[in-house]
Amino acid sequence: MAPPQRKDSSHKIRVGLFGFGRAGKAVAQELIADGQIDLVWVAQRSTQERQYASDALGMSAQFNEGAMLATGEQDADRLFAEQPVDFVVDFSGGNTLRYYGRAAARRGIGIISAVSHYGPRQLQFLRALGEQTRVLYSPNITLGINFLLVAAQALKRMAPQADVEIIEQHFRGKPEVSGTALRLAESLGLDTETQVNSIRVGGIVGKHEVIFGFPFQTLRLVHESISRNAFGQGALYALKRLSGEEECGYYTMEQLIREEFRGLA
Repeated sequence: MAPPQRKDSSHKIRVGLFGFGRAGKAVAQELIADGQIDLVWVAQRSTQERQYASDALGMSAQFNEGAMLATGEQDADRLFAEQPVDFVVDFSGGNTLRYYGRAAARRGIGIISAVSHYGPRQLQFLRALGEQTRVLYSPNITLGINFLLVAAQALKRMAPQADVEIIEQHFRGKPEVSGTALRLAESLGLDTETQVNSIRVGGIVGKHEVIFGFPFQTLRLVHESISRNAFGQGALYALKRLSGEEECGYYTMEQLIREEFRGLA
């Protein structure tokens, strides 16, 4: 049997992925499975036994995709020169941006980051890169949670007198309050100490609920992540939207969803 080959990458969005943890692996699955995406490589600090991400994920029956690279073996300029991509997708840690940010911006490579937390200086750096290339940052890049965020803000403007509470549920081992819940609370002008309620049970991936209490009715906006593959679907949406943007800029998923709402008018 002939060895598997890379699929035809012509007219596809070429992507490099930083991070291959639990979320990164789920994202890689979605990128590999999408016919409009060519996952060129997956970068980590050190190499793995597997040569390709598709092989590591058990998806190599027909194509090898997502060559496993070690960032410690070459600088970002060399990486992009030898393995060119149109976008990088970042599901790693906050410090990785310093490794590739300037090199990507110089080449006009788009950046889509879903790193869970950046410090103020890192965020400032990311925004500055938006002056040279297309940059999108959303710590929770799922379509559903960003739709919920925009819908909740609209309802809060319509009924500012309503009582509002947020309930976030996650797996038992998650110690901190959900960053997504805090973002929801801040966007709605809520007290993050008293109006965000946390539940830790079992193996829940993530569930967020915004409850609006009116005198004669109650409205609940609920989003539940069933699988981390939802992050991959969000990354795909961002890739396809930003690939059509010609101008440099700093974007968020919330902003893209708002534009979809305006398109319904």
